[in-house]
Amino acid sequence: MSRSVLVVDDEVRLADVLAAALEDLGYRATAVHSARAALAELEQARFDLVLTDLRLPVMDGRALLREVRSRWPEIPVIIITAFAAVRDAVDLVKEGAFDYIAKPFEIDDVSATIRRALRLADIVRDNERLRGELEGRYSFATLVGNSAAFRRVIEQVTEVCETKATVLLNGESGTGKELVARAIHFNSPRRDRPFIAVNCAAIPETLLESELFGHVKGAFTGAVTNRTGRFAAADGGTLFLDEIGDMPLPIQAKLLRVIQERSFEPVGATRTQTVDVRLVAATHKDIRRAVDKGSFREDLFYRLNVFPIQLPPLRERADDIPLLAAHFLAELAEAMGKRATGFSPAALAAMTAYDWPGNIRELHNCIERAVIVAKTQTIDAPDLPQDLFSSRRGERDVLPRDLDAELERIERDFIIEALRRSDGIQVRAAKLLGIAERSLWHRIKKLGIKLGRAIAD
Repeated sequence: MSRSVLVVDDEVRLADVLAAALEDLGYRATAVHSARAALAELEQARFDLVLTDLRLPVMDGRALLREVRSRWPEIPVIIITAFAAVRDAVDLVKEGAFDYIAKPFEIDDVSATIRRALRLADIVRDNERLRGELEGRYSFATLVGNSAAFRRVIEQVTEVCETKATVLLNGESGTGKELVARAIHFNSPRRDRPFIAVNCAAIPETLLESELFGHVKGAFTGAVTNRTGRFAAADGGTLFLDEIGDMPLPIQAKLLRVIQERSFEPVGATRTQTVDVRLVAATHKDIRRAVDKGSFREDLFYRLNVFPIQLPPLRERADDIPLLAAHFLAELAEAMGKRATGFSPAALAAMTAYDWPGNIRELHNCIERAVIVAKTQTIDAPDLPQDLFSSRRGERDVLPRDLDAELERIERDFIIEALRRSDGIQVRAAKLLGIAERSLWHRIKKLGIKLGRAIAD
């Protein structure tokens, strides 16, 4: 799609000739002859760039630049000026103009400057879009759950995100520790600075020190160039140290110093670097027990445990499973271009009854598989992994003698509960179950559920 350029010059012939030349180069160009006319055009139509003369009557190019930067900051402005006024143009660049073009000029120079301005505007726009997506992806709204255990987690995140306090996240693998860490960062005053994540268990001990603190050329065999470490990369932002319980003792000592003094030396360096980094650490291990065993430094533990947050396993958040499943279904169906919109009562019952040893990560993988294999818009029990039926909570080694009868019982229980919650109003009950009202009517009839003041089976 061709890009639109607004040309502003009180020399009517020059403005029209310049607009025509830009049209020949593939741009959509509009010529106006005053700053007021330019603002009127900007209010009526979308432009990708403004090309304006500095010397204009009544309202000059400087005032127009200020107005455009104030009202349409995403639109780059290029100043055209006579050679004698180049100093003024340089000052305008400092005030926000992309660049200036001195008269007399060649159209090729104008075209090259416009291309550079549009390319930079595209990069800025993409960066803002990506940042918006990241902030949306890690907003509080993505911390899905209404259970008492998870509401406590959200309350703690809300309390700590605006502070500089070090946070220690503890929870089983797959409970969403990195998601919480990112939510803390993207809802903090550091949201515009880097978020750097390091998995301490995934990096060999011999490389972890260099990974965290960097190294200088020649510090060890293979160090052929200087390397910036993760602490330096996270300066001003947040450093997330995942699985910190697996960090070797020698590295723990250096980490303790960084936390205490906010400074460190890269491997092989003699000069100290200072950093301003907010630490969020996470582990699935019992760090207090590790301290007792001598595998984790007690002084480091107390430095990290300033604001501890315990993430509950999914088996303790059974009430959140339908909400999480619906959240993942919406995301995955959109990403895969599938039309899956909900779950059958039998599918919800199976997911709610399962232990989820892999926690939220396992649930996500389960929904992803179901979206792939489902043949209808409603995810049903046969679309789910068979592990869900062989590993029911509290009866992991017991299989039902009659699966159809068991699923029918579960389905009946869900429908009766939905009808009770909706005072017998089937439209509301169907919405609670995520199915069509007609489908609910057929199921009520099939299962022989009696409707009345007291819903009964």
